[in-house]
Amino acid sequence: MAVFFRTLGSKSLNLRTHLTPSLACLQIRSMATSEFKKIQIQRDDITFDAYVVGKEDAPGIVVIQEWWGVDFEIKNHAIKISQLEPGYKALIPDLYRGKVGLDVAEAQHLMDGLDWPGAVKDIQASVNWLKANGSHKVGVTGYCMGGALTIASSVLVPGIDAGVAFYGVPPPELADPANTKVPIQAHFGELDNFVGFSDIKTAKALEEKLKASGKPHEVHVYPGVTHAFMNTSPQGIERRKGMGMLDDNEAAAELAWSRFQSWMNCYLSA
Repeated sequence: MAVFFRTLGSKSLNLRTHLTPSLACLQIRSMATSEFKKIQIQRDDITFDAYVVGKEDAPGIVVIQEWWGVDFEIKNHAIKISQLEPGYKALIPDLYRGKVGLDVAEAQHLMDGLDWPGAVKDIQASVNWLKANGSHKVGVTGYCMGGALTIASSVLVPGIDAGVAFYGVPPPELADPANTKVPIQAHFGELDNFVGFSDIKTAKALEEKLKASGKPHEVHVYPGVTHAFMNTSPQGIERRKGMGMLDDNEAAAELAWSRFQSWMNCYLSA
């Protein structure tokens, strides 16, 4: 297992080496505010926190964090998802157990220390919780690290009805996308330079794997944008600039949201 996580940290998911140094001093502490309900979910002999927002008895969507943790941006995404027509119940499992990275070094350290198979179990327990609490169908979505875990979950987690992954692909040690069991939609930026994780070559390789799965799939590449293009809040824009991501990503994000909504409505409708 230790070798597996070293592989993730040094090859597939060592994002820090791709970033400009200016983010080292950037700290964003603000959090999205909303009517989130904090719950506790149990799996095996472990209990972890999760955050729920949206309509009761609506289709559920597990929203998986970026490498930062459960911060303002992933909460922004969950709120947005909950408000999409016809209405969803969005659930964020806290994979880092309350820890949040405030700069690149902290985020990389947290992601390097993540128990990835354990995170998949957290997602399984989150899917089970939604289905036991009024959601007849459940989707999974995630961003960056969460995108990779979304695709891994489509292979490893029973009970998922659809997935939408943003700019992240799991290493083969975790899951082979050719074995996905549910419809998958994936989104990537043309200028993403995280080689082997979310660059355009990796996106094209994912598309071939999904073709081999025989399941419905879409892989969208957005011209002129880089990694994390869904982060359009003022704080998210500031953080992306600190990471050297200076592209104008608003139109790409709007198009991706439209595609996300169509995909989830198609596969999570009653």
